[in-house]
Amino acid sequence: MDDRAGLTFRDIRARRAEAPKLRDRDLAQNIGISEAELVAAHVGADGPHRAVRVHAHPDRLMPAAESFGEVMALTRNISAVHEKTGHYANYHPGAHAAMVLSDAVDLRIFPAHWRHAYLVEVEGDGGTRRSLQVFDGAGDSVHKVILREASHSAAWERAKAELALDDQSEGQTVAPREAPEPAKSRPDRAEALRAEWVKMSDTHQFLRLVSKMKMNRLGAYRIAGAPFVRQLEPGAVDAMLHAVRDAGIEVMIFVGNRGCIQIHSGPVGKLVPMGPWQNVMDPEFNLHLRRDHIAEVWAVEKPTQRGPAISVEAFDERGRLILQTFPVPKEGRDSRPAWARIVGELKDAEDAPVS
Repeated sequence: MDDRAGLTFRDIRARRAEAPKLRDRDLAQNIGISEAELVAAHVGADGPHRAVRVHAHPDRLMPAAESFGEVMALTRNISAVHEKTGHYANYHPGAHAAMVLSDAVDLRIFPAHWRHAYLVEVEGDGGTRRSLQVFDGAGDSVHKVILREASHSAAWERAKAELALDDQSEGQTVAPREAPEPAKSRPDRAEALRAEWVKMSDTHQFLRLVSKMKMNRLGAYRIAGAPFVRQLEPGAVDAMLHAVRDAGIEVMIFVGNRGCIQIHSGPVGKLVPMGPWQNVMDPEFNLHLRRDHIAEVWAVEKPTQRGPAISVEAFDERGRLILQTFPVPKEGRDSRPAWARIVGELKDAEDAPVS
C-alpha cells in the first residue's frame, strides 16, 4: 500500500480494534484508505480479524460460493446496498459478462473488475463471522458472500485451502479511483435517437444504441422526451416503494457497480426509514437506500417483443446510476398494468423539461 494515510499495517489493525463494530467501508473512509487496503492489512494476522488472499476470478469464486450453502449475497454502490439470502447456483461463465441465476441470487458479473479477493474471518460475541469479499482495482467493494449459521463450514475450509494465493503478505496496492462518467448527450442527434428507440425489440439493445450515438444512459434520457421518458421528482423512488408494497405486486430491483449487478425479483414488504436511509427489511431481501443521494429520477419506457418495458431509474448528482426497478414479467409479458399505474401516478419533477 502507499503511505497516503500515513499509517502502517499495525496502525490500521489498531484502528480496527478500536472500532470493532464500525463497518469496514466507514472505517476505511475515516482512515483515508480503500476497503480492500483495510481488509488486506489483516492478511496473515492472528487477532480477531483475519484475511486470506484468494483468486479473484468469478470462475474460481462462484463454485466456492455454491458450496457454502445458504448465505447472504451483498452488492452495493455509494448510495444503495442490496442484500439477498439464499443459495448460489446455475453459474454461467463468460469472458466479458457472467451470471448467477438461482431462485434467490441473481447476478450479472463483469469479470474484468474482479481484481482482489479475500476470505475474511472476524471473531465476535456471536462466534466467527465469515465472508468472501471481492474488490475492484481501486479497492472498492464489488461483491460479498456472507456466510450464515446454516452455511457449510467444511466448504469454507476447503475454499481457504484451494483458493489461497501464494502471496499472503499483508497489504494491497490499489489503482486510483476513476471519476464517474457524467451524462453524455447529443442534442443534435435527438431525432435519430427517437427513431432508433422505437425500433428496439429488447431492453438490452438500449446501451448499444446510445453508445453508437456517442451518448450514455442518463444523457439519452435527458434529451429523448415523451413518450419515451418522464423526469420524476427525487422523492418518487420512495413513493414507488410504498406503492409497490401497498399493491402487493412483484418487482425487479437492480443495484450494481462496475463489477456486479444484483437483482431482487419479488414483493417489497417492510419499509423502515431511518434518517436519510429508506430500508426494505424483508426476511430474504434487504435494501438500504440513501434517499438524500437521489438527484434525478426517470420513468423510462422501452419497446420489446413482449410489450413495453417500463422502469423507474434513480441517479446521483454525479450521474451515477443508483438503482433501477422493473415489474416482474408474467405470462411472457414485460408490461404489467398495475406497475404502469403506479409509475403513471408518480409526481413529475418541478424542473422537468417540456417535450
